Amino acid sequence: MALKKSQRSLKAWTKQKWRTKSGKPSGKTGERYLPEKAIKAMSKEEYAATTRAKRSGSAAGKQFVKQPKKIAKKTKRFRRVK
Repeated sequence: MALKKSQRSLKAWTKQKWRTKSGKPSGKTGERYLPEKAIKAMSKEEYAATTRAKRSGSAAGKQFVKQPKKIAKKTKRFRRVK
C-alpha cells in the first residue's frame, strides 16, 4: 500500500538528523532546530541571525517563529520531502 504524502513527509523527517548547533535543547538555549546538513551549510552569521529571530519571537510568547527570508530560502532544500 502506498504511503500518503503526510506519511512520506514524516518518514523523511525521521531519517534526517534534526538538532541545534550546540546540541542542547532549544527550549533552554533559544536556538532553532534544523537538519544537521542545513546547520553545516549556514555561516556563523546566518545561524546567529536565525537564533536571534527565534529568541526574539520566543520572548514575545510565540511558539512558531519564521526564519529570516534569506536563510529560509537557503535551508528550504534541506527540509524538502524527497
